[in-house]
Amino acid sequence: MVANPKSKIQNPKLAGAHSIASLIAFVALVLAIVLGIGVWIVHSRSGRPSMHAAMSAEERAYLQHIVISDAKVSAATNFLGDMVTYVDAKVTNTGTGPVRQLDLSLEFSDMLNQVVLRETAHPITSQAPPLRPGETRGFRVTLERMPVEWNQAPPAITAVGLHF
Repeated sequence: MVANPKSKIQNPKLAGAHSIASLIAFVALVLAIVLGIGVWIVHSRSGRPSMHAAMSAEERAYLQHIVISDAKVSAATNFLGDMVTYVDAKVTNTGTGPVRQLDLSLEFSDMLNQVVLRETAHPITSQAPPLRPGETRGFRVTLERMPVEWNQAPPAITAVGLHF
């Protein structure tokens, strides 16, 4: 029997390139899996449920007793040389019960009064003392990136979620 001269003779350069390509694909797959798990963990830990979706009817009705006043916008340069925007305002509980958690929506507009940025602030959290009936408390929201289209006016601030 005569051996076929076209038998399996491998080119060492092709074999090396094939193993490098396989290694790169394997590393990319492992990185994608690790990244996916990391994103899932971050979202599962920090992603507390949307407060206004879990509010009782009584808590939704109480939103009208949260008054936001004295909203002012200022800006400063941080130590890295970046511009940081601050929104300082006051929140007052005009109702009869304490508020233990509060979510506010901040809407920044452009010159045509179209919303160009929405942010959520949490001025009252479970780690802070509750906002007592009749109490007014100041809060600050720090923003690192503002849209160029923003009209430089204070945002519209509304209470969107709370817990007693």
